[in-house]
Amino acid sequence: MRTLFAGLHQFHKEVFEKERIFFEKLSSGQKPVALFVGCSDSRVVPDLIMMTNPGELFILRNAGNIVPPFGASTGGEAATIEFAVSALGVSDIIVCGHSQCGAIKALLDPKSTEKLPMVRQWLQHAETTRRIMEENYPELSPAEKYEVAIQEHVLVQLENLQTHPSVAVKLQRNQIALHGWIYQLETGQVHAFSPRSGIFEPLMGDKPMESAALAGPVTSNVLPGSSAGDSPSPAAGDNASPT
Repeated sequence: MRTLFAGLHQFHKEVFEKERIFFEKLSSGQKPVALFVGCSDSRVVPDLIMMTNPGELFILRNAGNIVPPFGASTGGEAATIEFAVSALGVSDIIVCGHSQCGAIKALLDPKSTEKLPMVRQWLQHAETTRRIMEENYPELSPAEKYEVAIQEHVLVQLENLQTHPSVAVKLQRNQIALHGWIYQLETGQVHAFSPRSGIFEPLMGDKPMESAALAGPVTSNVLPGSSAGDSPSPAAGDNASPT
């Protein structure tokens, strides 16, 4: 806690006082450019990864960057999504998974949550990911299955987002774009899902963000040799097209 308190004092002295006018403007309201759905993992810091300022990102974080389908959860996820889209008018939603995700590891190893009943219950919202991995990727090694599961899981959440009425309405009007990302803890690199290639590709430089909202299902069997890092990657169906 001493480190946290020291940080508070440093923020007030070295940041807030120098940017007082900026923070005073923030007190009058917010207009974030995107909703970022990420994992609670302490190693994933959205504002640091994208170098954004306060007020630029509306952030939803939970264990495993899970977006339950509309009506499946009484938690705050649906309310956060609805507020971001309908009240704040964000034009982009990013679902960002990450390497070394403990939630995905637990999802693939149910025995690991025997003494964590609330974690096990929460991961039921990711049952679709577990079933996809079990039934569509039986030939993969445990290490490969873990990496592919992280990617498939992001794609499933993109599908779930489209069940939320506020998102569905804006998608139909072409007023919002969905993006699937994987953040690599080891390298700091971000891979974004491309509906054109059906794989996660490095998101670098001035390359524009491509919407990952598809006309059809976004998950399918692995394409050997494709990768987001060094592992096989999921591909989109033949009927997929950017929104």
